[in-house]
Amino acid sequence: MRSLRLFAAVCAAVVSLTAVPARADLKVVTTLPDLAALAKAMGGDKVDVTALALPTQDPHFVDAKPSLTLAINRADLLIVAGLDLEIGWLPTLQTGARNNRILTGNTGYLDASRYVNLLEVPTTQVDRSQGDVHPGGNPHYLYDPRQALRVAGAIEERMSQLDAKNAATYKANLAKFTQELKAAQAGWEKRLAGLKGVPVIAFHRTTAYLQDWLGFKTLEFLEPKPGIPPNAAHVARVVVLSRTNKVKLVLKEDYYADNNAQFVASKIPAPVVTLPGGTDFRAGQTYVQRMELMVGRLEQGLAGKAQ
Repeated sequence: MRSLRLFAAVCAAVVSLTAVPARADLKVVTTLPDLAALAKAMGGDKVDVTALALPTQDPHFVDAKPSLTLAINRADLLIVAGLDLEIGWLPTLQTGARNNRILTGNTGYLDASRYVNLLEVPTTQVDRSQGDVHPGGNPHYLYDPRQALRVAGAIEERMSQLDAKNAATYKANLAKFTQELKAAQAGWEKRLAGLKGVPVIAFHRTTAYLQDWLGFKTLEFLEPKPGIPPNAAHVARVVVLSRTNKVKLVLKEDYYADNNAQFVASKIPAPVVTLPGGTDFRAGQTYVQRMELMVGRLEQGLAGKAQ
């Protein structure tokens, strides 16, 4: 009897070692790691998700490497931030991938910006002399959890359309994510209630949706125009403006250089708050965890603590 149990245990071990892993039903590629985290939250083990950009990269400037083209070639669904955020690198990848499913306008292509309440939509014609201005509106909407929830709903709907047999799972995942995010959001808003009306300086216009959500006031940007690096004259003007208006925080993403932000902050004086550039998706970080990290850093900055 003991030998039979031993034989059964050995067989079970062999099966577990040789079993073929379950194949994901959808292959999803996203441009941004925040979008990848949302897609994984919606799809769970039914999807295989790849993010093209790293959280340490400025999403305006991503190297269109052949490996990224290969990822898109195999995708059933491509999710983009839109609003020309990826205009400098994504079209090349789409063309090179030779995958009709994920071409713009097809069901395998999802522009997440179509599902959010857009801010900073220009009311007049824009051109390159104004810097990197997005004619469709500000594309940095995933800094606001309210907009992220809208995007999550759009992702669930498209996944359910492409993979109807798992639609119930995707809908259940959306319900679970909604509950988790709303509970976290309530806590974040309570912790950062003191930010309302606080004057800040930001590096780039990534803070528009964050400001709309939390209520602080962005007086000026370290970039003289969007996408144009700071120069000495502009930085000097920002210092004067900051001191006059008693700026409390200087905000920048971790993919921007520290020197100008630190210089301005030292002259005010005020702490620099380094915002995470996105979800560290490849390391297993979730969207809620990424937002918790950002909220924690803002909370420290509000308390006057340097980072």
